[in-house]
This record gives sequence, C-alpha cells and structure tokens, in this order.
Amino acid sequence: MLGRTASSLFWMSRYHERAQNVTRLLEVGFRGAIISHSGQEDGTHWTFALSCSGSEKGFAQRYDELNLRNVAAFMIFSKENSDSVRHCLELARNNARAVRTSITAELWEAVNTTWIEFNEVNPQTITQERLPDFLAWVNQRSHLFRGALLNTVLRDDGYFFSQMGNFVERADNTARILNTQYWTLLPDSDIIDDGSVERYQWSAILRALAGRRSYRFAYPNARLKAFNIAEFLILRTEMPRSLAHCYDWIADTAEDLAQFYGSREPSLDLAAEISRQLSETQMREIYQQGLHEFLTEFVGKNNQFAQQLSEDYNFA
Repeated sequence: MLGRTASSLFWMSRYHERAQNVTRLLEVGFRGAIISHSGQEDGTHWTFALSCSGSEKGFAQRYDELNLRNVAAFMIFSKENSDSVRHCLELARNNARAVRTSITAELWEAVNTTWIEFNEVNPQTITQERLPDFLAWVNQRSHLFRGALLNTVLRDDGYFFSQMGNFVERADNTARILNTQYWTLLPDSDIIDDGSVERYQWSAILRALAGRRSYRFAYPNARLKAFNIAEFLILRTEMPRSLAHCYDWIADTAEDLAQFYGSREPSLDLAAEISRQLSETQMREIYQQGLHEFLTEFVGKNNQFAQQLSEDYNFA
C-alpha cells in the first residue's frame, strides 16, 4: 500500500473520531448549562467543553461572551477552528475521497453523506431547543461510520491503518480530558461533600468519555470516587475509551500489520511497550509519580507512536 493511502485511511478515522469527541464535550456543556441551579446559562459549563478540547484560547480571541450560540458557532461550524466538528468532518471526507477506490461503498457513503447533510444545516437554526437533536445526529453518524468500518472492510492493511487512527485519537482525547481536569481526580478530592463542584466535574468527565453508566457497572457498590474514575479511564481494559484498552487494540493491530507485511517496524515495538507499561502499572503508582506528569508523558508517547508509524510506513 502506498504511504499516502495509508495516511489517508489513518487520518480519515482520526478526524471522524475527533468530531464525535468534540460533540460529546458539547453535550456535557449543554447538560450542565440547563441544569445549573440559577436556571440561567452558566459559562463555567461551556468552559469545561472548551478547555478539554483545547479550544479555550482560540475562542477567547474571537468572542467576548461565553454562551451557547458562540460556543456552538466556534466548536461546531467554525472554519477557523481546526478542531471544530465542521473541520473534522470535512477533513475526514477529503481523506476518504483520496482513497475512494480503497474503501467500501458503505464506508464512503457514511463519510460522504454525513458531510453533505452537515452542510445543509443552517448554523442560525441551532438554538438551545435544537442543539441536543443535532449533537445526537452527529453521534449517530459517527456510529454509522464505525459500523461500516467494522462490518464491511476487509481485514487487510487498510483496515489496520484505519483502526490505529481511531484508537490513537481516542487515547489522545481521553488523556487530554483527564489531564485538563486532573486536579479533580487527586486522592484528596475524595474527601468532599456529595454536592461539591468536584462531584459535578467527575460526572462530566465520565459523560465526556461515554463512561457514566459503564462506571456503575464496573463499580456497582461504589459512589463516584476520584481514585476509581482515574483507574477506570486509565487502566481498566474493559472500558473502551481507557488508555489501556486503546493500546491493547493499537498493539494488537500493529502486530497484525507486521504479520501482513512480513516485517517488524519500530512502531510495533513502541506500541507493545506502551501497552505493557499500562498493563503492569497500578493506580497507586501513577499517583506516586504524579497524575498530571503521567498523563503528560502518555500524550507525548502517543504522539511519538503516531509519528513513528508515519515514518515506518511513509505517510505522505
């Protein structure tokens, strides 16, 4: 497979995953805003979405007021925001179009139709009443993309590059959200009242990572606790957005790719090492190292893996 083809498949999946991640952050911000005690729009809830997506600085440069209309305009429709839903869906579609003959008709239709229908939306119509349905639509389209990828694509090198793009992006998103909110996940945070700000932040983190209900299944007799949440999202492999789960998939897929090509590249060893470190680490060891330091180091390793993969397979 040509390097540019591998690159397009990798980034097609990364950008579709990123679009869904941004959407989920907006859902959390919206939920917080409508249930705030004041009954008025509370900018602090939108700050969570902006900071976790790394968009806070860019937003502040363009808008003076932190409200639903401005946040939606910037995080969903902005052409200037490189992490907006629009930008991600456009780049996912551009990458898919570049490899149109290398993907299935179902996968292309999922990507292309999403982009076409997104462009039919008038940003002015996305009011407080319509935002939840619109965000649900983006989520559904992301699930359709994943379903088409998993159920129609041949298990060859193209599938492997697509999968790695998805899980590299997912791992990056989980680590960055945790790192942005790491101060709420320190052990001392457990010594609080049930109505605390920290408790809201914990719930927001879980919702942003689609883990609110599955946390209850994993810890059926435990209330929300900083230690459990951090462990759940970092080390529990049964949680599909945990760092450990993502690197289980990445390491296995890198091994599949090596067998497919009959050669072992440095990126495979790097993925295996990251996966091994996560599997052998205990949560208390992470706290001893420093949660912020651990997450910052992980983001760097994840970026290093993506760069090494690009070099190994000559991404254009």
